[in-house]
Amino acid sequence: MSPSTATVKCPHCGKTNRVPSAASGLPHCGNCHNSLPWITAAGDDDFSEVVERAAVPVLVDMWATWCGPCRMVSPALEQLATERAGSVKLVKVDVDAAPALAQRFRVQAVPTLMVVRDGEVVARQAGALPLPALRQWLDASVGSGEKG
Repeated sequence: MSPSTATVKCPHCGKTNRVPSAASGLPHCGNCHNSLPWITAAGDDDFSEVVERAAVPVLVDMWATWCGPCRMVSPALEQLATERAGSVKLVKVDVDAAPALAQRFRVQAVPTLMVVRDGEVVARQAGALPLPALRQWLDASVGSGEKG
């Protein structure tokens, strides 16, 4: 089965690009060649391929369509993915459509955010936060999993 794709508008030149949900490399604009924000979705069937095998840290947003705070935090998460293009991947998981993942990660509140690096959860945050707090949490979380 081939990976699904999403369309992303390049923040540098404005061109629309297709970005696969899973790939061995990082997405770059076909026009200006700058890094693109990597924003996609995953479910029970493709989570391992999309998240656990990613070459960069993955910010996982466990959310639900009926959740007001989830809808409020989503634009901030997309902004972070755009700011961190080339170094972070944002993957949205609808917990109602992916009950096995919700159970596996013991999601008791939505949104639940996780940072996954090399297949391991290195940070977790339940509840919505304002953009500055999310940025600080993400930066601290991505740094916490570095090897060296």
